[in-house]
Amino acid sequence: MQFFGGSEISPSLPASTAAGNNAHMIYVFNRNGVCLLYREWNRPVRTLNAQQDHKLMFGLLFSLKSLTTKMDPTSLEKRNLGVPQLPGQGCSFHSFHTNTYKLSFMETPSGIKIILVTHPRTGDLRDPLKYIYNLYVEYVVKNPLYTPGTPIRFELFNTALDQYVRSLS
Repeated sequence: MQFFGGSEISPSLPASTAAGNNAHMIYVFNRNGVCLLYREWNRPVRTLNAQQDHKLMFGLLFSLKSLTTKMDPTSLEKRNLGVPQLPGQGCSFHSFHTNTYKLSFMETPSGIKIILVTHPRTGDLRDPLKYIYNLYVEYVVKNPLYTPGTPIRFELFNTALDQYVRSLS
């Protein structure tokens, strides 16, 4: 177990939640769609510039959340597609995969969206995404030098994130 800023964070995760060297990239967006962090490890091909890539990813998430909410068979209230929702509302979308990658997603009650793109056979990453969020809280949110809504540029956070993502097996 490791301690960061007085809070206990446990990195013990089952082996089935693997990302390891299979992690391609991570995005962290705030509730307004501003990309606070983008890091890549094994991204084989880049076809867009960074700004276009971030807009495309946020738009994809917005559309998928909207679609899954509309299709939710357990909800009586069906909102129109594209209507903004508060964090935590709607169907719980966690991941999807294609033949070349898996996209895992977590949204916090404060509207922070964490997206981890990995190898398509990667297991459930909900716990690792929660751990990454805890790193974000400890190293970024609690840092008195951080201004909310600005890009994350803290070497300690980047190092801890890199070590954690690479340690997933």
